[in-house]
Amino acid sequence: QVQLVESGGGLVQPGGSLRLSCAASGVIVRIDAMRWFRQAPGKQRELVAVIDRGGNTNYADSVKGRFTISRDTAKNTVYLQMNSLKFEDTAVYYCNVDRALGPSVWGRGTQVTVSS
Repeated sequence: QVQLVESGGGLVQPGGSLRLSCAASGVIVRIDAMRWFRQAPGKQRELVAVIDRGGNTNYADSVKGRFTISRDTAKNTVYLQMNSLKFEDTAVYYCNVDRALGPSVWGRGTQVTVSS
């Protein structure tokens, strides 16, 4: 079993920053791609950013230039640095990872609220 635990969410003013973390634990053979999704109230879950094992990244257009995804492969941890936050970034953020020898795994989510 592999578990993901997200942390770092909270309340922030527009223009502020937050750093999300997602740590994988359990029986891990190898973690491949790591992703951050988000889901705002009344909206579908959307992909925010992805990083592969080689460090290649891709972002949703809405966060390009503001968010940065990174990973510490040795620690099985993925990060999402979020800068210049906007009201529309308010959502529950979920971590998702692909792993060898098993289905992808989801975290339980962490709330990010951007409010003045």
